[in-house]
Amino acid sequence: MSLGLSFHPGDHGDINATFQAHPGLQGYPGILHGGVISSLLDAAMTHCLFHRGIEAVTGDLHVRFVKSVPCDARMELRARLLNASPPLYRLRGELVIDGQTMAWAEAKFMEMLKCP
Repeated sequence: MSLGLSFHPGDHGDINATFQAHPGLQGYPGILHGGVISSLLDAAMTHCLFHRGIEAVTGDLHVRFVKSVPCDARMELRARLLNASPPLYRLRGELVIDGQTMAWAEAKFMEMLKCP
C-alpha cells in the first residue's frame, strides 16, 4: 500500500511532507486510525535517513498520540535526526495540523548491511 508521500528536505537537515487523509483510513468514526498515524511517522523518519543516503530499518518505535486526528485532515509530517552512532540512528517524527502537534514518535533505526 502506498500512501503517496513525497518528502522534501527542510532547512536544518529535517524532512517534510504533506498528507491528505480520507475516511477510508479511519479507525473509530471520524478519527484517523492509529496504525496509519504510526506508519506515517515511521515513513517520515525512514525518509529522513534516505535523504542522508542511509538505508536503515526500524528497530524500536515509540508513538505518542497527543490528540485525535480527523480522518479528513490535511497534515504536515516532519522528521529529524536526533543522534547518529552508525550503524544506529535515533530520530523523531511529528504529525502536525495547523501548527499543533497531534502525534509524535521517536525511533531507533539500524543501518542495513551491504552484501558484497
